[in-house]
Amino acid sequence: MCKKILVVNGNPKPDSFCAELANSYIASSKHNEVKLISLHALEFDCDLTSGYDEIQALEPDLVDFQQAILWAEHVVFVLPVWWGGMPAKLKGLIDRTFLPGFAFKFLENKTIPERLLKGRTADVIVTMDSPPFYYRWFQGNPVVKQLERTILKFSGFKRVSATYIGPVINSTPVQRDKWTKQVVKLASKRAVG
Repeated sequence: MCKKILVVNGNPKPDSFCAELANSYIASSKHNEVKLISLHALEFDCDLTSGYDEIQALEPDLVDFQQAILWAEHVVFVLPVWWGGMPAKLKGLIDRTFLPGFAFKFLENKTIPERLLKGRTADVIVTMDSPPFYYRWFQGNPVVKQLERTILKFSGFKRVSATYIGPVINSTPVQRDKWTKQVVKLASKRAVG
């Protein structure tokens, strides 16, 4: 069964290992309908300048991103870990688009908002220069926890899985090939149902 998959290359650099992994994921998703959004190509103001106090008009790239999220059944975020978290531009993309009325809805007399992106699933693929065990167990796994718990599941995503790749900084071509095959295997698992 064909799935609608959105792959988000969350690295603001035009050339990166994240871009290679995103392209490998797409190439391995032959039986699915796949769209790619590359953060480096998007033009928008990263700051939600008034929070939720005022409506801030969305730039065309942000409207397109929201439409792609609504279209997708499965979303794949491929991103680097910078200072333990996600790149600022990726956080800005989420701040500007996962808004009340789109990702969630405040309800009168309720403390928990209604989740508006129900039913979707996600893969989070993070690259890092630290060993993944160190990032997860000693640094507390902040970027994955934030994406999974406070953004995606908060908005209604029902399942979020994480893949950790690293340390990338001194990796060999053989190691990068191994990681690419890991992402290809992940994409092939998403091919059905």
